Amino acid sequence: MHAVVATVVHHPEDARILHRQIRAMLDAGHSVTYIAPFRERGVTPWSDLTAIDVPRAAGRRRARSLRAARRLLAEHAPSADVLLFHDPELLLALPRNRPVTVWDVHEDTAASVLTKPWLPRPLRRPLGPLVRACERRAEHRMHLILAEEGYRDRFELPHPVVPNTTYVPERPGRQPGTDRVVYLGQLSAARGAAELVELGRLLRPRGVRVEVIGAADPEIRPMLRQAQQDEAIRWYGFVPNDQALRMVSGAMAGICMLQDTPNYRHSLPTKVVEYMAHGLPVITTPNPVAAELVSGRPEGDCGMVVPFGDAVAAAEAVLRLRSDPPLRHRFARTGHEIARAAFHWPVHADVFVRQLEEWAKATPGHQRQMVGDTEQVPRQSTVPPTPQRLPVVDAAIPDTTA
Repeated sequence: MHAVVATVVHHPEDARILHRQIRAMLDAGHSVTYIAPFRERGVTPWSDLTAIDVPRAAGRRRARSLRAARRLLAEHAPSADVLLFHDPELLLALPRNRPVTVWDVHEDTAASVLTKPWLPRPLRRPLGPLVRACERRAEHRMHLILAEEGYRDRFELPHPVVPNTTYVPERPGRQPGTDRVVYLGQLSAARGAAELVELGRLLRPRGVRVEVIGAADPEIRPMLRQAQQDEAIRWYGFVPNDQALRMVSGAMAGICMLQDTPNYRHSLPTKVVEYMAHGLPVITTPNPVAAELVSGRPEGDCGMVVPFGDAVAAAEAVLRLRSDPPLRHRFARTGHEIARAAFHWPVHADVFVRQLEEWAKATPGHQRQMVGDTEQVPRQSTVPPTPQRLPVVDAAIPDTTA
């Protein structure tokens, strides 16, 4: 099977896209053409991919990226067995002549527009019904993969769920320490960036460092830079997922300070699973799915739940963990056991790849398919016997606006 994978919004080294899904396809012996904003993100693509650069869609500057994506998809998608895309924006750039097409739904798109700072505030609520209508139209024209069980109710048809899990080692690399707590993931106001900074200011005099790993939305970067300058936090910026997970190992706790917004109420934060997988106690706000995982499982608790927006309560939870080694180690052990049993990515990777293979009909003798009004015969997949070292195909227009 040959797959074209496309994103213009996500980082090219996004954990779900690259480290899980693309890695799973490559490990299964399939070939992948990956269209992503490599250059603007300063990323060197993996050598076993055909990598195609595209301008990044950011803020209100999206038209140029979508024009380039439409041209690139029209050029590369028709010869593939499957087209897998990850951004709702790309619904506007899909070519008419294309193979089996799959939209990987990462978030509650309609709910997320309420927290997009680049959207004018008066437009946010009216856009919700329009987004819902686009989702319903899309599910009748292509296949969907959902990242959360909670997304099922948004759609009329049943769609497979490929959850945001992670690689869980057989045992954590290190036991939880006593001098630092970590946050891993994208940073925004809705994800609790201000609370993380306040937490850092509260814990610094107590000898505990707050380490923040992740890219940040533009409007909160000045706050994070100032906090870094004041030594309230240590902010590393974006770090590739495999390296970031090595960095969190050995911390006293992993922090999740998501606010109470519709986009997060039915979602399991991947960072919580990643903390558990690497033997960190979890401190989270009470979003229902996260709270249930941390303090409502029959196996036992693996952390503590604190109120929304309450950095003081989070600091008290951190200090309690530092003062109670048996509690800290029990949370770490229980969390790792839960993650290993229920959230180990290779289990879901096999299901994901088999689903794509079934849809793409990549085995010999598959039938003709209709795309729009055009009948075509998908080509037989040509899988390279060994990974090939392929250069980036730079198809982007020189960027003078970013």
